[in-house]
Amino acid sequence: REAKELVRLCFEMSANAVVLHLYDLSNGMARQMSPMLLGKQIDGIWHTGLVVFGREFYFGGGICADPVGHTPYGAPVQQIPLGTTAKSQHEFMTFLSQIAPQFSMATYHVLTNNCNHFSNSCALFLTQREIPRYILDLPDEAMNSPMGPMLRPLIDSMSSQIRDASQGHQLRNVHQSQGEPRNAQRQVASQSATSAEAQQN
Repeated sequence: REAKELVRLCFEMSANAVVLHLYDLSNGMARQMSPMLLGKQIDGIWHTGLVVFGREFYFGGGICADPVGHTPYGAPVQQIPLGTTAKSQHEFMTFLSQIAPQFSMATYHVLTNNCNHFSNSCALFLTQREIPRYILDLPDEAMNSPMGPMLRPLIDSMSSQIRDASQGHQLRNVHQSQGEPRNAQRQVASQSATSAEAQQN
């Protein structure tokens, strides 16, 4: 088991590795309460972040990036390897600048334009692979249940909470012009160096 964990950690540390971090925003409550509320069991209310180039990228109040393991969502319940990428960090930063209007503070919604849609767009760009469908299909599955329409106010409130939790984590400059990806790239490199120094100290 320790050997498998070491292999996983080495894989995640590789700059070219792409790993999906999966979080349950309900902290286990969805599994317990969904049969009563939805008439079916769902295993979690999923948030995802994509780990690549030594950082974790995710969508909440805009496009965000944090040191791996230091997002507002705690520890992931699962790490899903998606393979490796032939893209460079500069190419990825350029891509993030291009999709920034689609994934902004104003466009976030927990049902129709959420972190999982962002992770899927990034995964397709980096690896030509989608993230698992059970993650992407969860909003439709919940809303199509008999109790789905009654959950809408709660879901709208959750959208606001996720936007608020992401404050201060946004990847600066990526939401500016498409011609400035190098600023975002320098920010990621600087944050990575700061994180490495902190771990050494």
